[in-house]
Amino acid sequence: MDKDLVSTQTPPVTRFTHCIFQEDWWLEAVAPGAWQAIVIGSGHDTQARLPFVHSRGALLSTIRQPFLTQFMGPWYRPTSGKISSSLGREKELANELFAQLPACDFFSMNFHPSITNWLPYYWMKYEPVPRVVYVLEELGTEAMLWDGLQPNIRREIKKAEKRLEVVRSDDLDLLVELTRKTFDRQQMDLPYSPQTLHRVDAACAARKARQIYFARDEHQRIHAAMYTVFDDRCAYYLLGGADPALRNSGASSLLVWNALLDAAKTSASFNFSGSIHEGIERFLRAFGGQQKTYMNVRRANFKAAIALKLRDAVRTVRGVD
Repeated sequence: MDKDLVSTQTPPVTRFTHCIFQEDWWLEAVAPGAWQAIVIGSGHDTQARLPFVHSRGALLSTIRQPFLTQFMGPWYRPTSGKISSSLGREKELANELFAQLPACDFFSMNFHPSITNWLPYYWMKYEPVPRVVYVLEELGTEAMLWDGLQPNIRREIKKAEKRLEVVRSDDLDLLVELTRKTFDRQQMDLPYSPQTLHRVDAACAARKARQIYFARDEHQRIHAAMYTVFDDRCAYYLLGGADPALRNSGASSLLVWNALLDAAKTSASFNFSGSIHEGIERFLRAFGGQQKTYMNVRRANFKAAIALKLRDAVRTVRGVD
């Protein structure tokens, strides 16, 4: 064969995920040895993929996403052509994927916002519950990012810059301490284990896929902390916390601002996560992100439905949302 006809270019790597949370290494960090994936096709001909974690408790078996994992759900190979054909293909693939899931009492997953067609899951007797995130689709320049901020956030950043410095550090235990204080203030338990966070951090650090921020004053007091994870597609506000005694310093706004500036160097977009809590939603919205809807897709049998109602009743009595 003529050597000039032989391609020496490396074939592009095909990604079978929508986001960092669906990558094999992330799943192994948050659910070591406990996750599985249903795959239709193989290699570069993979058409669909559904990672999941199936656990069996004393009373209930569940399929749900692990803590610190914002999105899971299915991935479908993008196609071109008529929209009607694409929707029909997605329905067929969804039916094939979900038919292979093990039986469980309760199923719950947050689908990536790119999954907008919820009808196939509704027809399979799942309940799609809409939720909201804020996303900056194009990070652009520093001037563009600053222009997108609400005036109150700009004032907080300017105020904080006069009193605080932003420190990038690997001190994961200090981050946990700050986030624990935030949940203690709300009379809530820390929703993840420090051990899981340490595994996630080790996996992300090895891939240069995370950053830890602290806001510190001249007296070495830490006002707030923030943890982001990222790849070239998107950076995510994974978690954060603040000292309740120092909450009015503007530290949290300053940290998000610095995270946006860093993300513009590594990623195409920034996901602020989301919250149904009005105050948190107002804070995240003020950074100029576009509101996007994603679906929490769930299904519970009778036994699980009773257990969930009892759990909600206990939380109401305890004053936990």
